[in-house]
Amino acid sequence: MRSLRERNTAATGMTFDQMLERIRYEGAYPTRERAEAVTHAVLEGLGRQLAGDERVALAACLPVEAALTFTAQAPDTGQLTGWGFVKDLAARTGGTPATARWDAGAVLATVARLTDPGLLDRVLGRLPSGYALLFGRAELIQAA
Repeated sequence: MRSLRERNTAATGMTFDQMLERIRYEGAYPTRERAEAVTHAVLEGLGRQLAGDERVALAACLPVEAALTFTAQAPDTGQLTGWGFVKDLAARTGGTPATARWDAGAVLATVARLTDPGLLDRVLGRLPSGYALLFGRAELIQAA
């Protein structure tokens, strides 16, 4: 019988260590520890923004350690825009909005690689404007 960690790795195709190495590379972080701290901060913030079926489905796409960080946060009653998310991340980590934007992009672009495109579309549909760029996608807006 396979462990939860083995099942989740099979489902995501990536271990948590591999995810951290990818984020370390994408974010040009000097150490694994820095990449891990950034990953936890961004996933905690995202966990406060997303609820419902998309939250459950996104958690299932992540390595178990990342999924636990993401789902440990109760969703907030009010959602932040993408820019609000970045400003909140900066305030919580003691960074600047520029570094928080960098951190969010490094983590969420990696999350996007682990996620089915259809699910990512649904996740972005549940979030206010500004998140698509954080996930490495163009922000498409319908003409009025």
